[in-house]
Amino acid sequence: MSLVMSEAPIKEGYTDDQRYEIFNREFMPHIDSMYNFAFRLTMDEDDANDLVQDTYLKSFRFISSFEQGTNAKAWLFRILKNSFINDYRKKSKQPSKVDYQEVETTYNSEEAADASYTVDLRADAVQDLIGDEVANALNSLPVDFRTVIILCDIEGFTYEEMAKILDIPIGTVRSRLHRARNLLKDKLKNYAGSMGYDA
Repeated sequence: MSLVMSEAPIKEGYTDDQRYEIFNREFMPHIDSMYNFAFRLTMDEDDANDLVQDTYLKSFRFISSFEQGTNAKAWLFRILKNSFINDYRKKSKQPSKVDYQEVETTYNSEEAADASYTVDLRADAVQDLIGDEVANALNSLPVDFRTVIILCDIEGFTYEEMAKILDIPIGTVRSRLHRARNLLKDKLKNYAGSMGYDA
């Protein structure tokens, strides 16, 4: 994924060299986790890429508000989560749009017959990390419950970090995580039984 830096004004406090050094040292090592989180939220490769790019642009633009020595990954996840929510709200207020030119091109192409099966390597790679049945069950959860499972059980954030990322009290994090795990457990009962576990 290539990231293009914005020309937007940046808060004072660092030289350009310092900004790039902090960005590369603190933020770039988390790009794979960011993509995985974005993909789990959006369930779409292009939307996930857009969300990650938007997050990194914002992190660079507001790098002066990042406190060095704190958890850069949690800071990035919070930006990504807020961007996702803002974008989701914006899209939910807009009517659906169809690109008729794209539909016509696809319909008239010789490859249309083969279009029923396409391989999304990134999506497949993310799916393989936790297994198809678990991934499908996780993806079927409402986004609030899916998010807490990802943050806690996949990314390993503490309750305190999750509370900051999600802007909710720790008690809400605990109860939402408990409910999310129960929902996931219910969805996986049959699968667990078929694998020989006492469900």
